Amino acid sequence: MNSGVVEPNSFVALRLPSDSHAITEVKPNTTIYIGKYGSFKANDIIGRPYHLTFEVLDKSEQGTPSRSGLRIVPPEELYEEIREDGSMTPTGSEDAVAVGTPDGVQYDVVGEDGKVVMRTNQKIIDDSSSQVMTMDEIEALKQSSKGSGKELVAKILESHSALDQKTAYALAKYTLRKTRKYVKRFTVLPVDVAVLAKWILNEKDAGRIMEMREEILALIASWSNIHYTPSDPIMPTDEQLPRIGGGRWLVVDETAGLLTAYLAERMGLLYPSASEHTVCARQQSDPENDGGVQEETVLDVPEPEQSASVPEPQIRSENPPKPRSRRGPTMSHNNTLTVIHALAQPNLSTLRYFSFDPFNPDPAHPLTAHLKTLSWLQLLDPKGDPACEEPPLFSPDEVATWKAGRRSSYLRKRRRWEHLKSVMDETHAGGFDGLIVASVMDPASILHHLVPLLRGAGQVVVYSPHLEPLAELADLYSTPRKTAYIADPVSIPSEDFPVDPRLLLAPTIHTARAKGWQVLPGRTHPLMTGRGGADGYLFTATRVLPAEGRIEARGKALKKRRKASEEVVVADDKSHFVEEGGDD
Repeated sequence: MNSGVVEPNSFVALRLPSDSHAITEVKPNTTIYIGKYGSFKANDIIGRPYHLTFEVLDKSEQGTPSRSGLRIVPPEELYEEIREDGSMTPTGSEDAVAVGTPDGVQYDVVGEDGKVVMRTNQKIIDDSSSQVMTMDEIEALKQSSKGSGKELVAKILESHSALDQKTAYALAKYTLRKTRKYVKRFTVLPVDVAVLAKWILNEKDAGRIMEMREEILALIASWSNIHYTPSDPIMPTDEQLPRIGGGRWLVVDETAGLLTAYLAERMGLLYPSASEHTVCARQQSDPENDGGVQEETVLDVPEPEQSASVPEPQIRSENPPKPRSRRGPTMSHNNTLTVIHALAQPNLSTLRYFSFDPFNPDPAHPLTAHLKTLSWLQLLDPKGDPACEEPPLFSPDEVATWKAGRRSSYLRKRRRWEHLKSVMDETHAGGFDGLIVASVMDPASILHHLVPLLRGAGQVVVYSPHLEPLAELADLYSTPRKTAYIADPVSIPSEDFPVDPRLLLAPTIHTARAKGWQVLPGRTHPLMTGRGGADGYLFTATRVLPAEGRIEARGKALKKRRKASEEVVVADDKSHFVEEGGDD
C-alpha cells in the first residue's frame, strides 16, 4: 500500500507510549481496543495520514456516555515536551567541584558560590513508602480524570515525598516511567516487515518465526543478492539450463512467510499500488445486501465545536491526485520467488498483513503472478502426488454441451494442473539466481536437492537459530572433504559425502546482533533489559560448476626454468674465466 493514508480493512501498527507495537486491522464501524490505554472507533483514523499521534479522550469529557473520541496531538506539543525533558538534563559547569567525604567518596557537585550543580542518588533510599498515594486512590483518580493522563501524572509527582531528593536523571526516568504508564497516546504507523518482525518477536510467539530479527533479515538480503531487477533479460541457453536471469530465487521458508515477505519487499513485490489497494479496500468494505437496509459508513467523531476532537475529514473528489509513493518501486516484471514447502499448502500466514491471501489471491496484487509454490513431493516425486496427474482432456465441442457447473469444474482443474506443471517444469530446469533457506530440517538434505538447480555464481544462504547445524554443514563443503572426494569419488549421497562438496565455494558462517544502547549526556551505557533468545547464524556460499575430466596445467613455466639454468651456466663460465685471469 502506497497511498500514505489509512485504508479500510488494512492493517496498521500502533506505537504505544511503552515503545511497544500493536498491529490491528482497521475495519469500518468497529471499535479498536488497545489494552489499558482505552479504545477508539476505527472510523476515527480511516482516511488519516500515517505517523500522526492521537490521544484517547475519556467518555466523560465528550459529554455523552456512549461516545468517545481522539485528539490529534500537534507537533508543537510533542516538541515542547521534548524540550522540557531536555531542560531537566544538567549540563554541568566548568567551575563546579566535587564535595567528598574523608574516605574519598564524592556525592554532590557544587559551584564556586556553594550551590549544588549536580546531586547523586547514593544517599537516597527509594521505596514504596515515598509515594503517599495508594493504588486505590490512583485508580479512583483514573476514573474521575477527564484528560488523557497528564493530570494524573502531575498529581502522582506531587504526592511523592522524596521527589526533591532525586537527581535530575532519576527525576527524568521517574517522570518518563509514569508517563508511559498513564498517558493515553498512540501513533499510527504503516505495517512493514521490520515492524512485523519486532512485534512477533517481542509480543507474540518468537518460535513461530525461528527468532529471526531485523538485522538477520538484512544480512540475508545482503548475502543472497536479492534485489529489484526490472530490466534483466531472460536468456535461453542449452537444454540443461533453458532459462537464466530475470531475478529468480528459490526459498525454503518455515517462518510463517516472514522471510518471503522480506524478500518480496526487497524485490518490489510486496505492496500493491495505491489505486489497486483503494479499489480492493472499498470492495471489501461494502456490506452485503441481504435484502435489508445497508449499514451506512459514518465517521463517529464529535461535533466541530469540540476543540479536543478529531476534525471531520474532507470529502475527496472522484478523481483525486495520484499520491506519492513512499516505498519506491512497487512492481517488477521479471522477479519471481519459488517457495518449496513440506505441507499440502505453504504456511505464509504473515502475508495477510500485506493484503495478500495465499489461498484466495487478489489478481491485482503483485505476489499473485510472481510468487510460486511447490511441495517437496511435487519436486522430487511428482508421480506420488495425485495433484500432478493430468485430468482427462475433452474437445471444446464436447465441453460446450456440458452444464455450467460441470464445465466450470473441468476448466478449473485444467487450469490448476497447467499452472502446477509450468511451475514444476521451470523448477526442474534450474538456472535460479540464489537459494535462501530458513528451516528446521537438516540443511544438508535440503542443499543436496536444491543446489544443483542454481546457476553458476548463485548465492546460497541458510539461516539457523543455533550454530551447530551450520558448523556441520560448513564441514561438508570444506576444502579437506572436497580434496578427499576428488581423490576418491563415490556415489552421492553416502555416509561420508551426503552432499557434493564441489558445488559450493567459500563456505562461511556469519552472525549479527544489534544491541540497544542508551545514548544520553553523561549516562551512555548498554540497555540492561534487552531480550535474550537465540543469536541466529547464517551459512553463505557461492555455487560453482565443477570441471569434468582431468585438469592439466599449461603455460610457459618450463621455458622460464630453462632460461634460468642457462644464466647459471653463463655465470659459472665467467667466474671460471676470472679465476684463470687471476692466476696469470
